[in-house]
Amino acid sequence: MAKDKVKKAAAEPKGRKVTLKMARKAVKVTAAGRRRLDLSNMGIATFPKCIASALCDVDELDLSRNALRKLPDAIANFTGLTWLDLHSNQLDALPPAIGKLTQLHSLDLSNNHLTAAGLPPELGLLSGLRKLNLGLNFLSYAPHFLCALRELRELGLFNNKLNKEPAHLLHLPKMLKLNLADNPLPLPPGPDPPPPHPDLLLVNQSHLCLTCRERCHTHQEKIHERASAPTRHHTLSHTNTHAAHSGLTRLHTPSHTNTHTHTANTQHSKTQILTPNSVAQE
Repeated sequence: MAKDKVKKAAAEPKGRKVTLKMARKAVKVTAAGRRRLDLSNMGIATFPKCIASALCDVDELDLSRNALRKLPDAIANFTGLTWLDLHSNQLDALPPAIGKLTQLHSLDLSNNHLTAAGLPPELGLLSGLRKLNLGLNFLSYAPHFLCALRELRELGLFNNKLNKEPAHLLHLPKMLKLNLADNPLPLPPGPDPPPPHPDLLLVNQSHLCLTCRERCHTHQEKIHERASAPTRHHTLSHTNTHAAHSGLTRLHTPSHTNTHTHTANTQHSKTQILTPNSVAQE
């Protein structure tokens, strides 16, 4: 019996113990008049049992930047929570009891060890959730029950293991921002290269005489000046880019002097999708 107690004690994660007195002192009132229990960055490895009964009436709970490995079912006692921050812990799964927090508007689970299998379907019961951050985890896909979050405005899925875009989440009626940056998603097909200009010649600059080289440099400077001028649409010159990186000089015959360009038009949709090509993590 004594050996079993020693093994149990050794198996429990070590961390700072939070007493009820400490927790009461950690309750603050936010500028919006909400009562927030702030136990962030305290080295806590086990969810404090004392707060699950005595302080479960707070509006907001911050347990971020600790060493929590699991949440107890007693999290369901915090039925009035509107804001829950659990980022930067060691959680690899959530209990089904998380679905009892139906008043939640914001839930931050980023920078944990969560997988798609560790997210319970009860997460879809958080019907009032507006902001969900699942970034910096190990999700290989976005579970379909997230489609039940009809009030969701922002969803962070950056820095995960997604290899397919979660198209099913793009149809959420109030979604405004979906961050998919830094996932192994396949790159979208790029634009087709422009057709070759009939009167455009590319020659190595070393093959030109000094006079012709100076004329080409002058012509290129004029092109760069026009390209750097503010325009209504963003214009990409594929031929200029190729020449700059290959040491080639573009020559036009006297009958043509216009630069062949390709204009990239960006279509804006209701949902802002953030990928590595657009912006970094949220």
